[in-house]
Amino acid sequence: MARVITFLSDYGLEDDFVGVCHGVMARIAPDARVLDIAHGIPRHDTRSGALVLRRALPFFPAGVHVAVVDPEVGAERRAVALRTADEDRVLVGPDNGLLLPAARAFGGVVEAIEVSRSKHRLEPTAATFHGRDVFAPVGAHLANGEPLAEAGDPLEADQLVELEMPEARSEDGRLVAHAVAFDRFGNVMLDIEHDQVGNHGLRLGHPVSVNDEEAHYATTFADVPSGKLLLYEDAYRWLALAVNRGSAAELLGLALDDEVRISPAGE
Repeated sequence: MARVITFLSDYGLEDDFVGVCHGVMARIAPDARVLDIAHGIPRHDTRSGALVLRRALPFFPAGVHVAVVDPEVGAERRAVALRTADEDRVLVGPDNGLLLPAARAFGGVVEAIEVSRSKHRLEPTAATFHGRDVFAPVGAHLANGEPLAEAGDPLEADQLVELEMPEARSEDGRLVAHAVAFDRFGNVMLDIEHDQVGNHGLRLGHPVSVNDEEAHYATTFADVPSGKLLLYEDAYRWLALAVNRGSAAELLGLALDDEVRISPAGE
């Protein structure tokens, strides 16, 4: 029986790209269930795609996960398929860092295959649409149960391309995080997961200082008055910043990768 295939891209929904990829997968693996994660990733924004994939996949069944945010399509970057240690998941996409954060969430990569010239790709292969011609058909064949090792050439996991990401740290008793993503409400995702908050004196329900602005470490937006800043754990249990009925990004003037210094109020 064919497995679940999840699909994430920066293709948007205005054109036929997503639909055509669905069509390719349906022809090869008609019994597979294809679940769309997101197709509104900002164009060419590999890191945003990687963060969404990392945060979303734990909520999806194990299967084959096709992800395409590929600004260097047709150039020298590799196309890969990766098997994870936990839950036997397979991720298929460009070797540009897009897949690795999600793979690590499932125990890391235990098998890597270069699929740029896979026997499963469509022929002729267009230089500019590997989502249709490489990633979708490879993913569909793997969902049908075809062996990963036969999909291409073996690749050492330590040769995979890493994303360049800032790293949160502790400095002078403060938690120094970074703004790594923004949503359309102006909420700011920080690079701190629940288990990484550690002992920085932050107590839920108490005031905190965020870049010298007064805020409240709260559970949800309505815990603070309208227009007030809050620090909270978002739906994926990552620390985030919001303004109730406003924009934390605008209030704090934050851009991508800007530092966010957090400490208990008065410190």
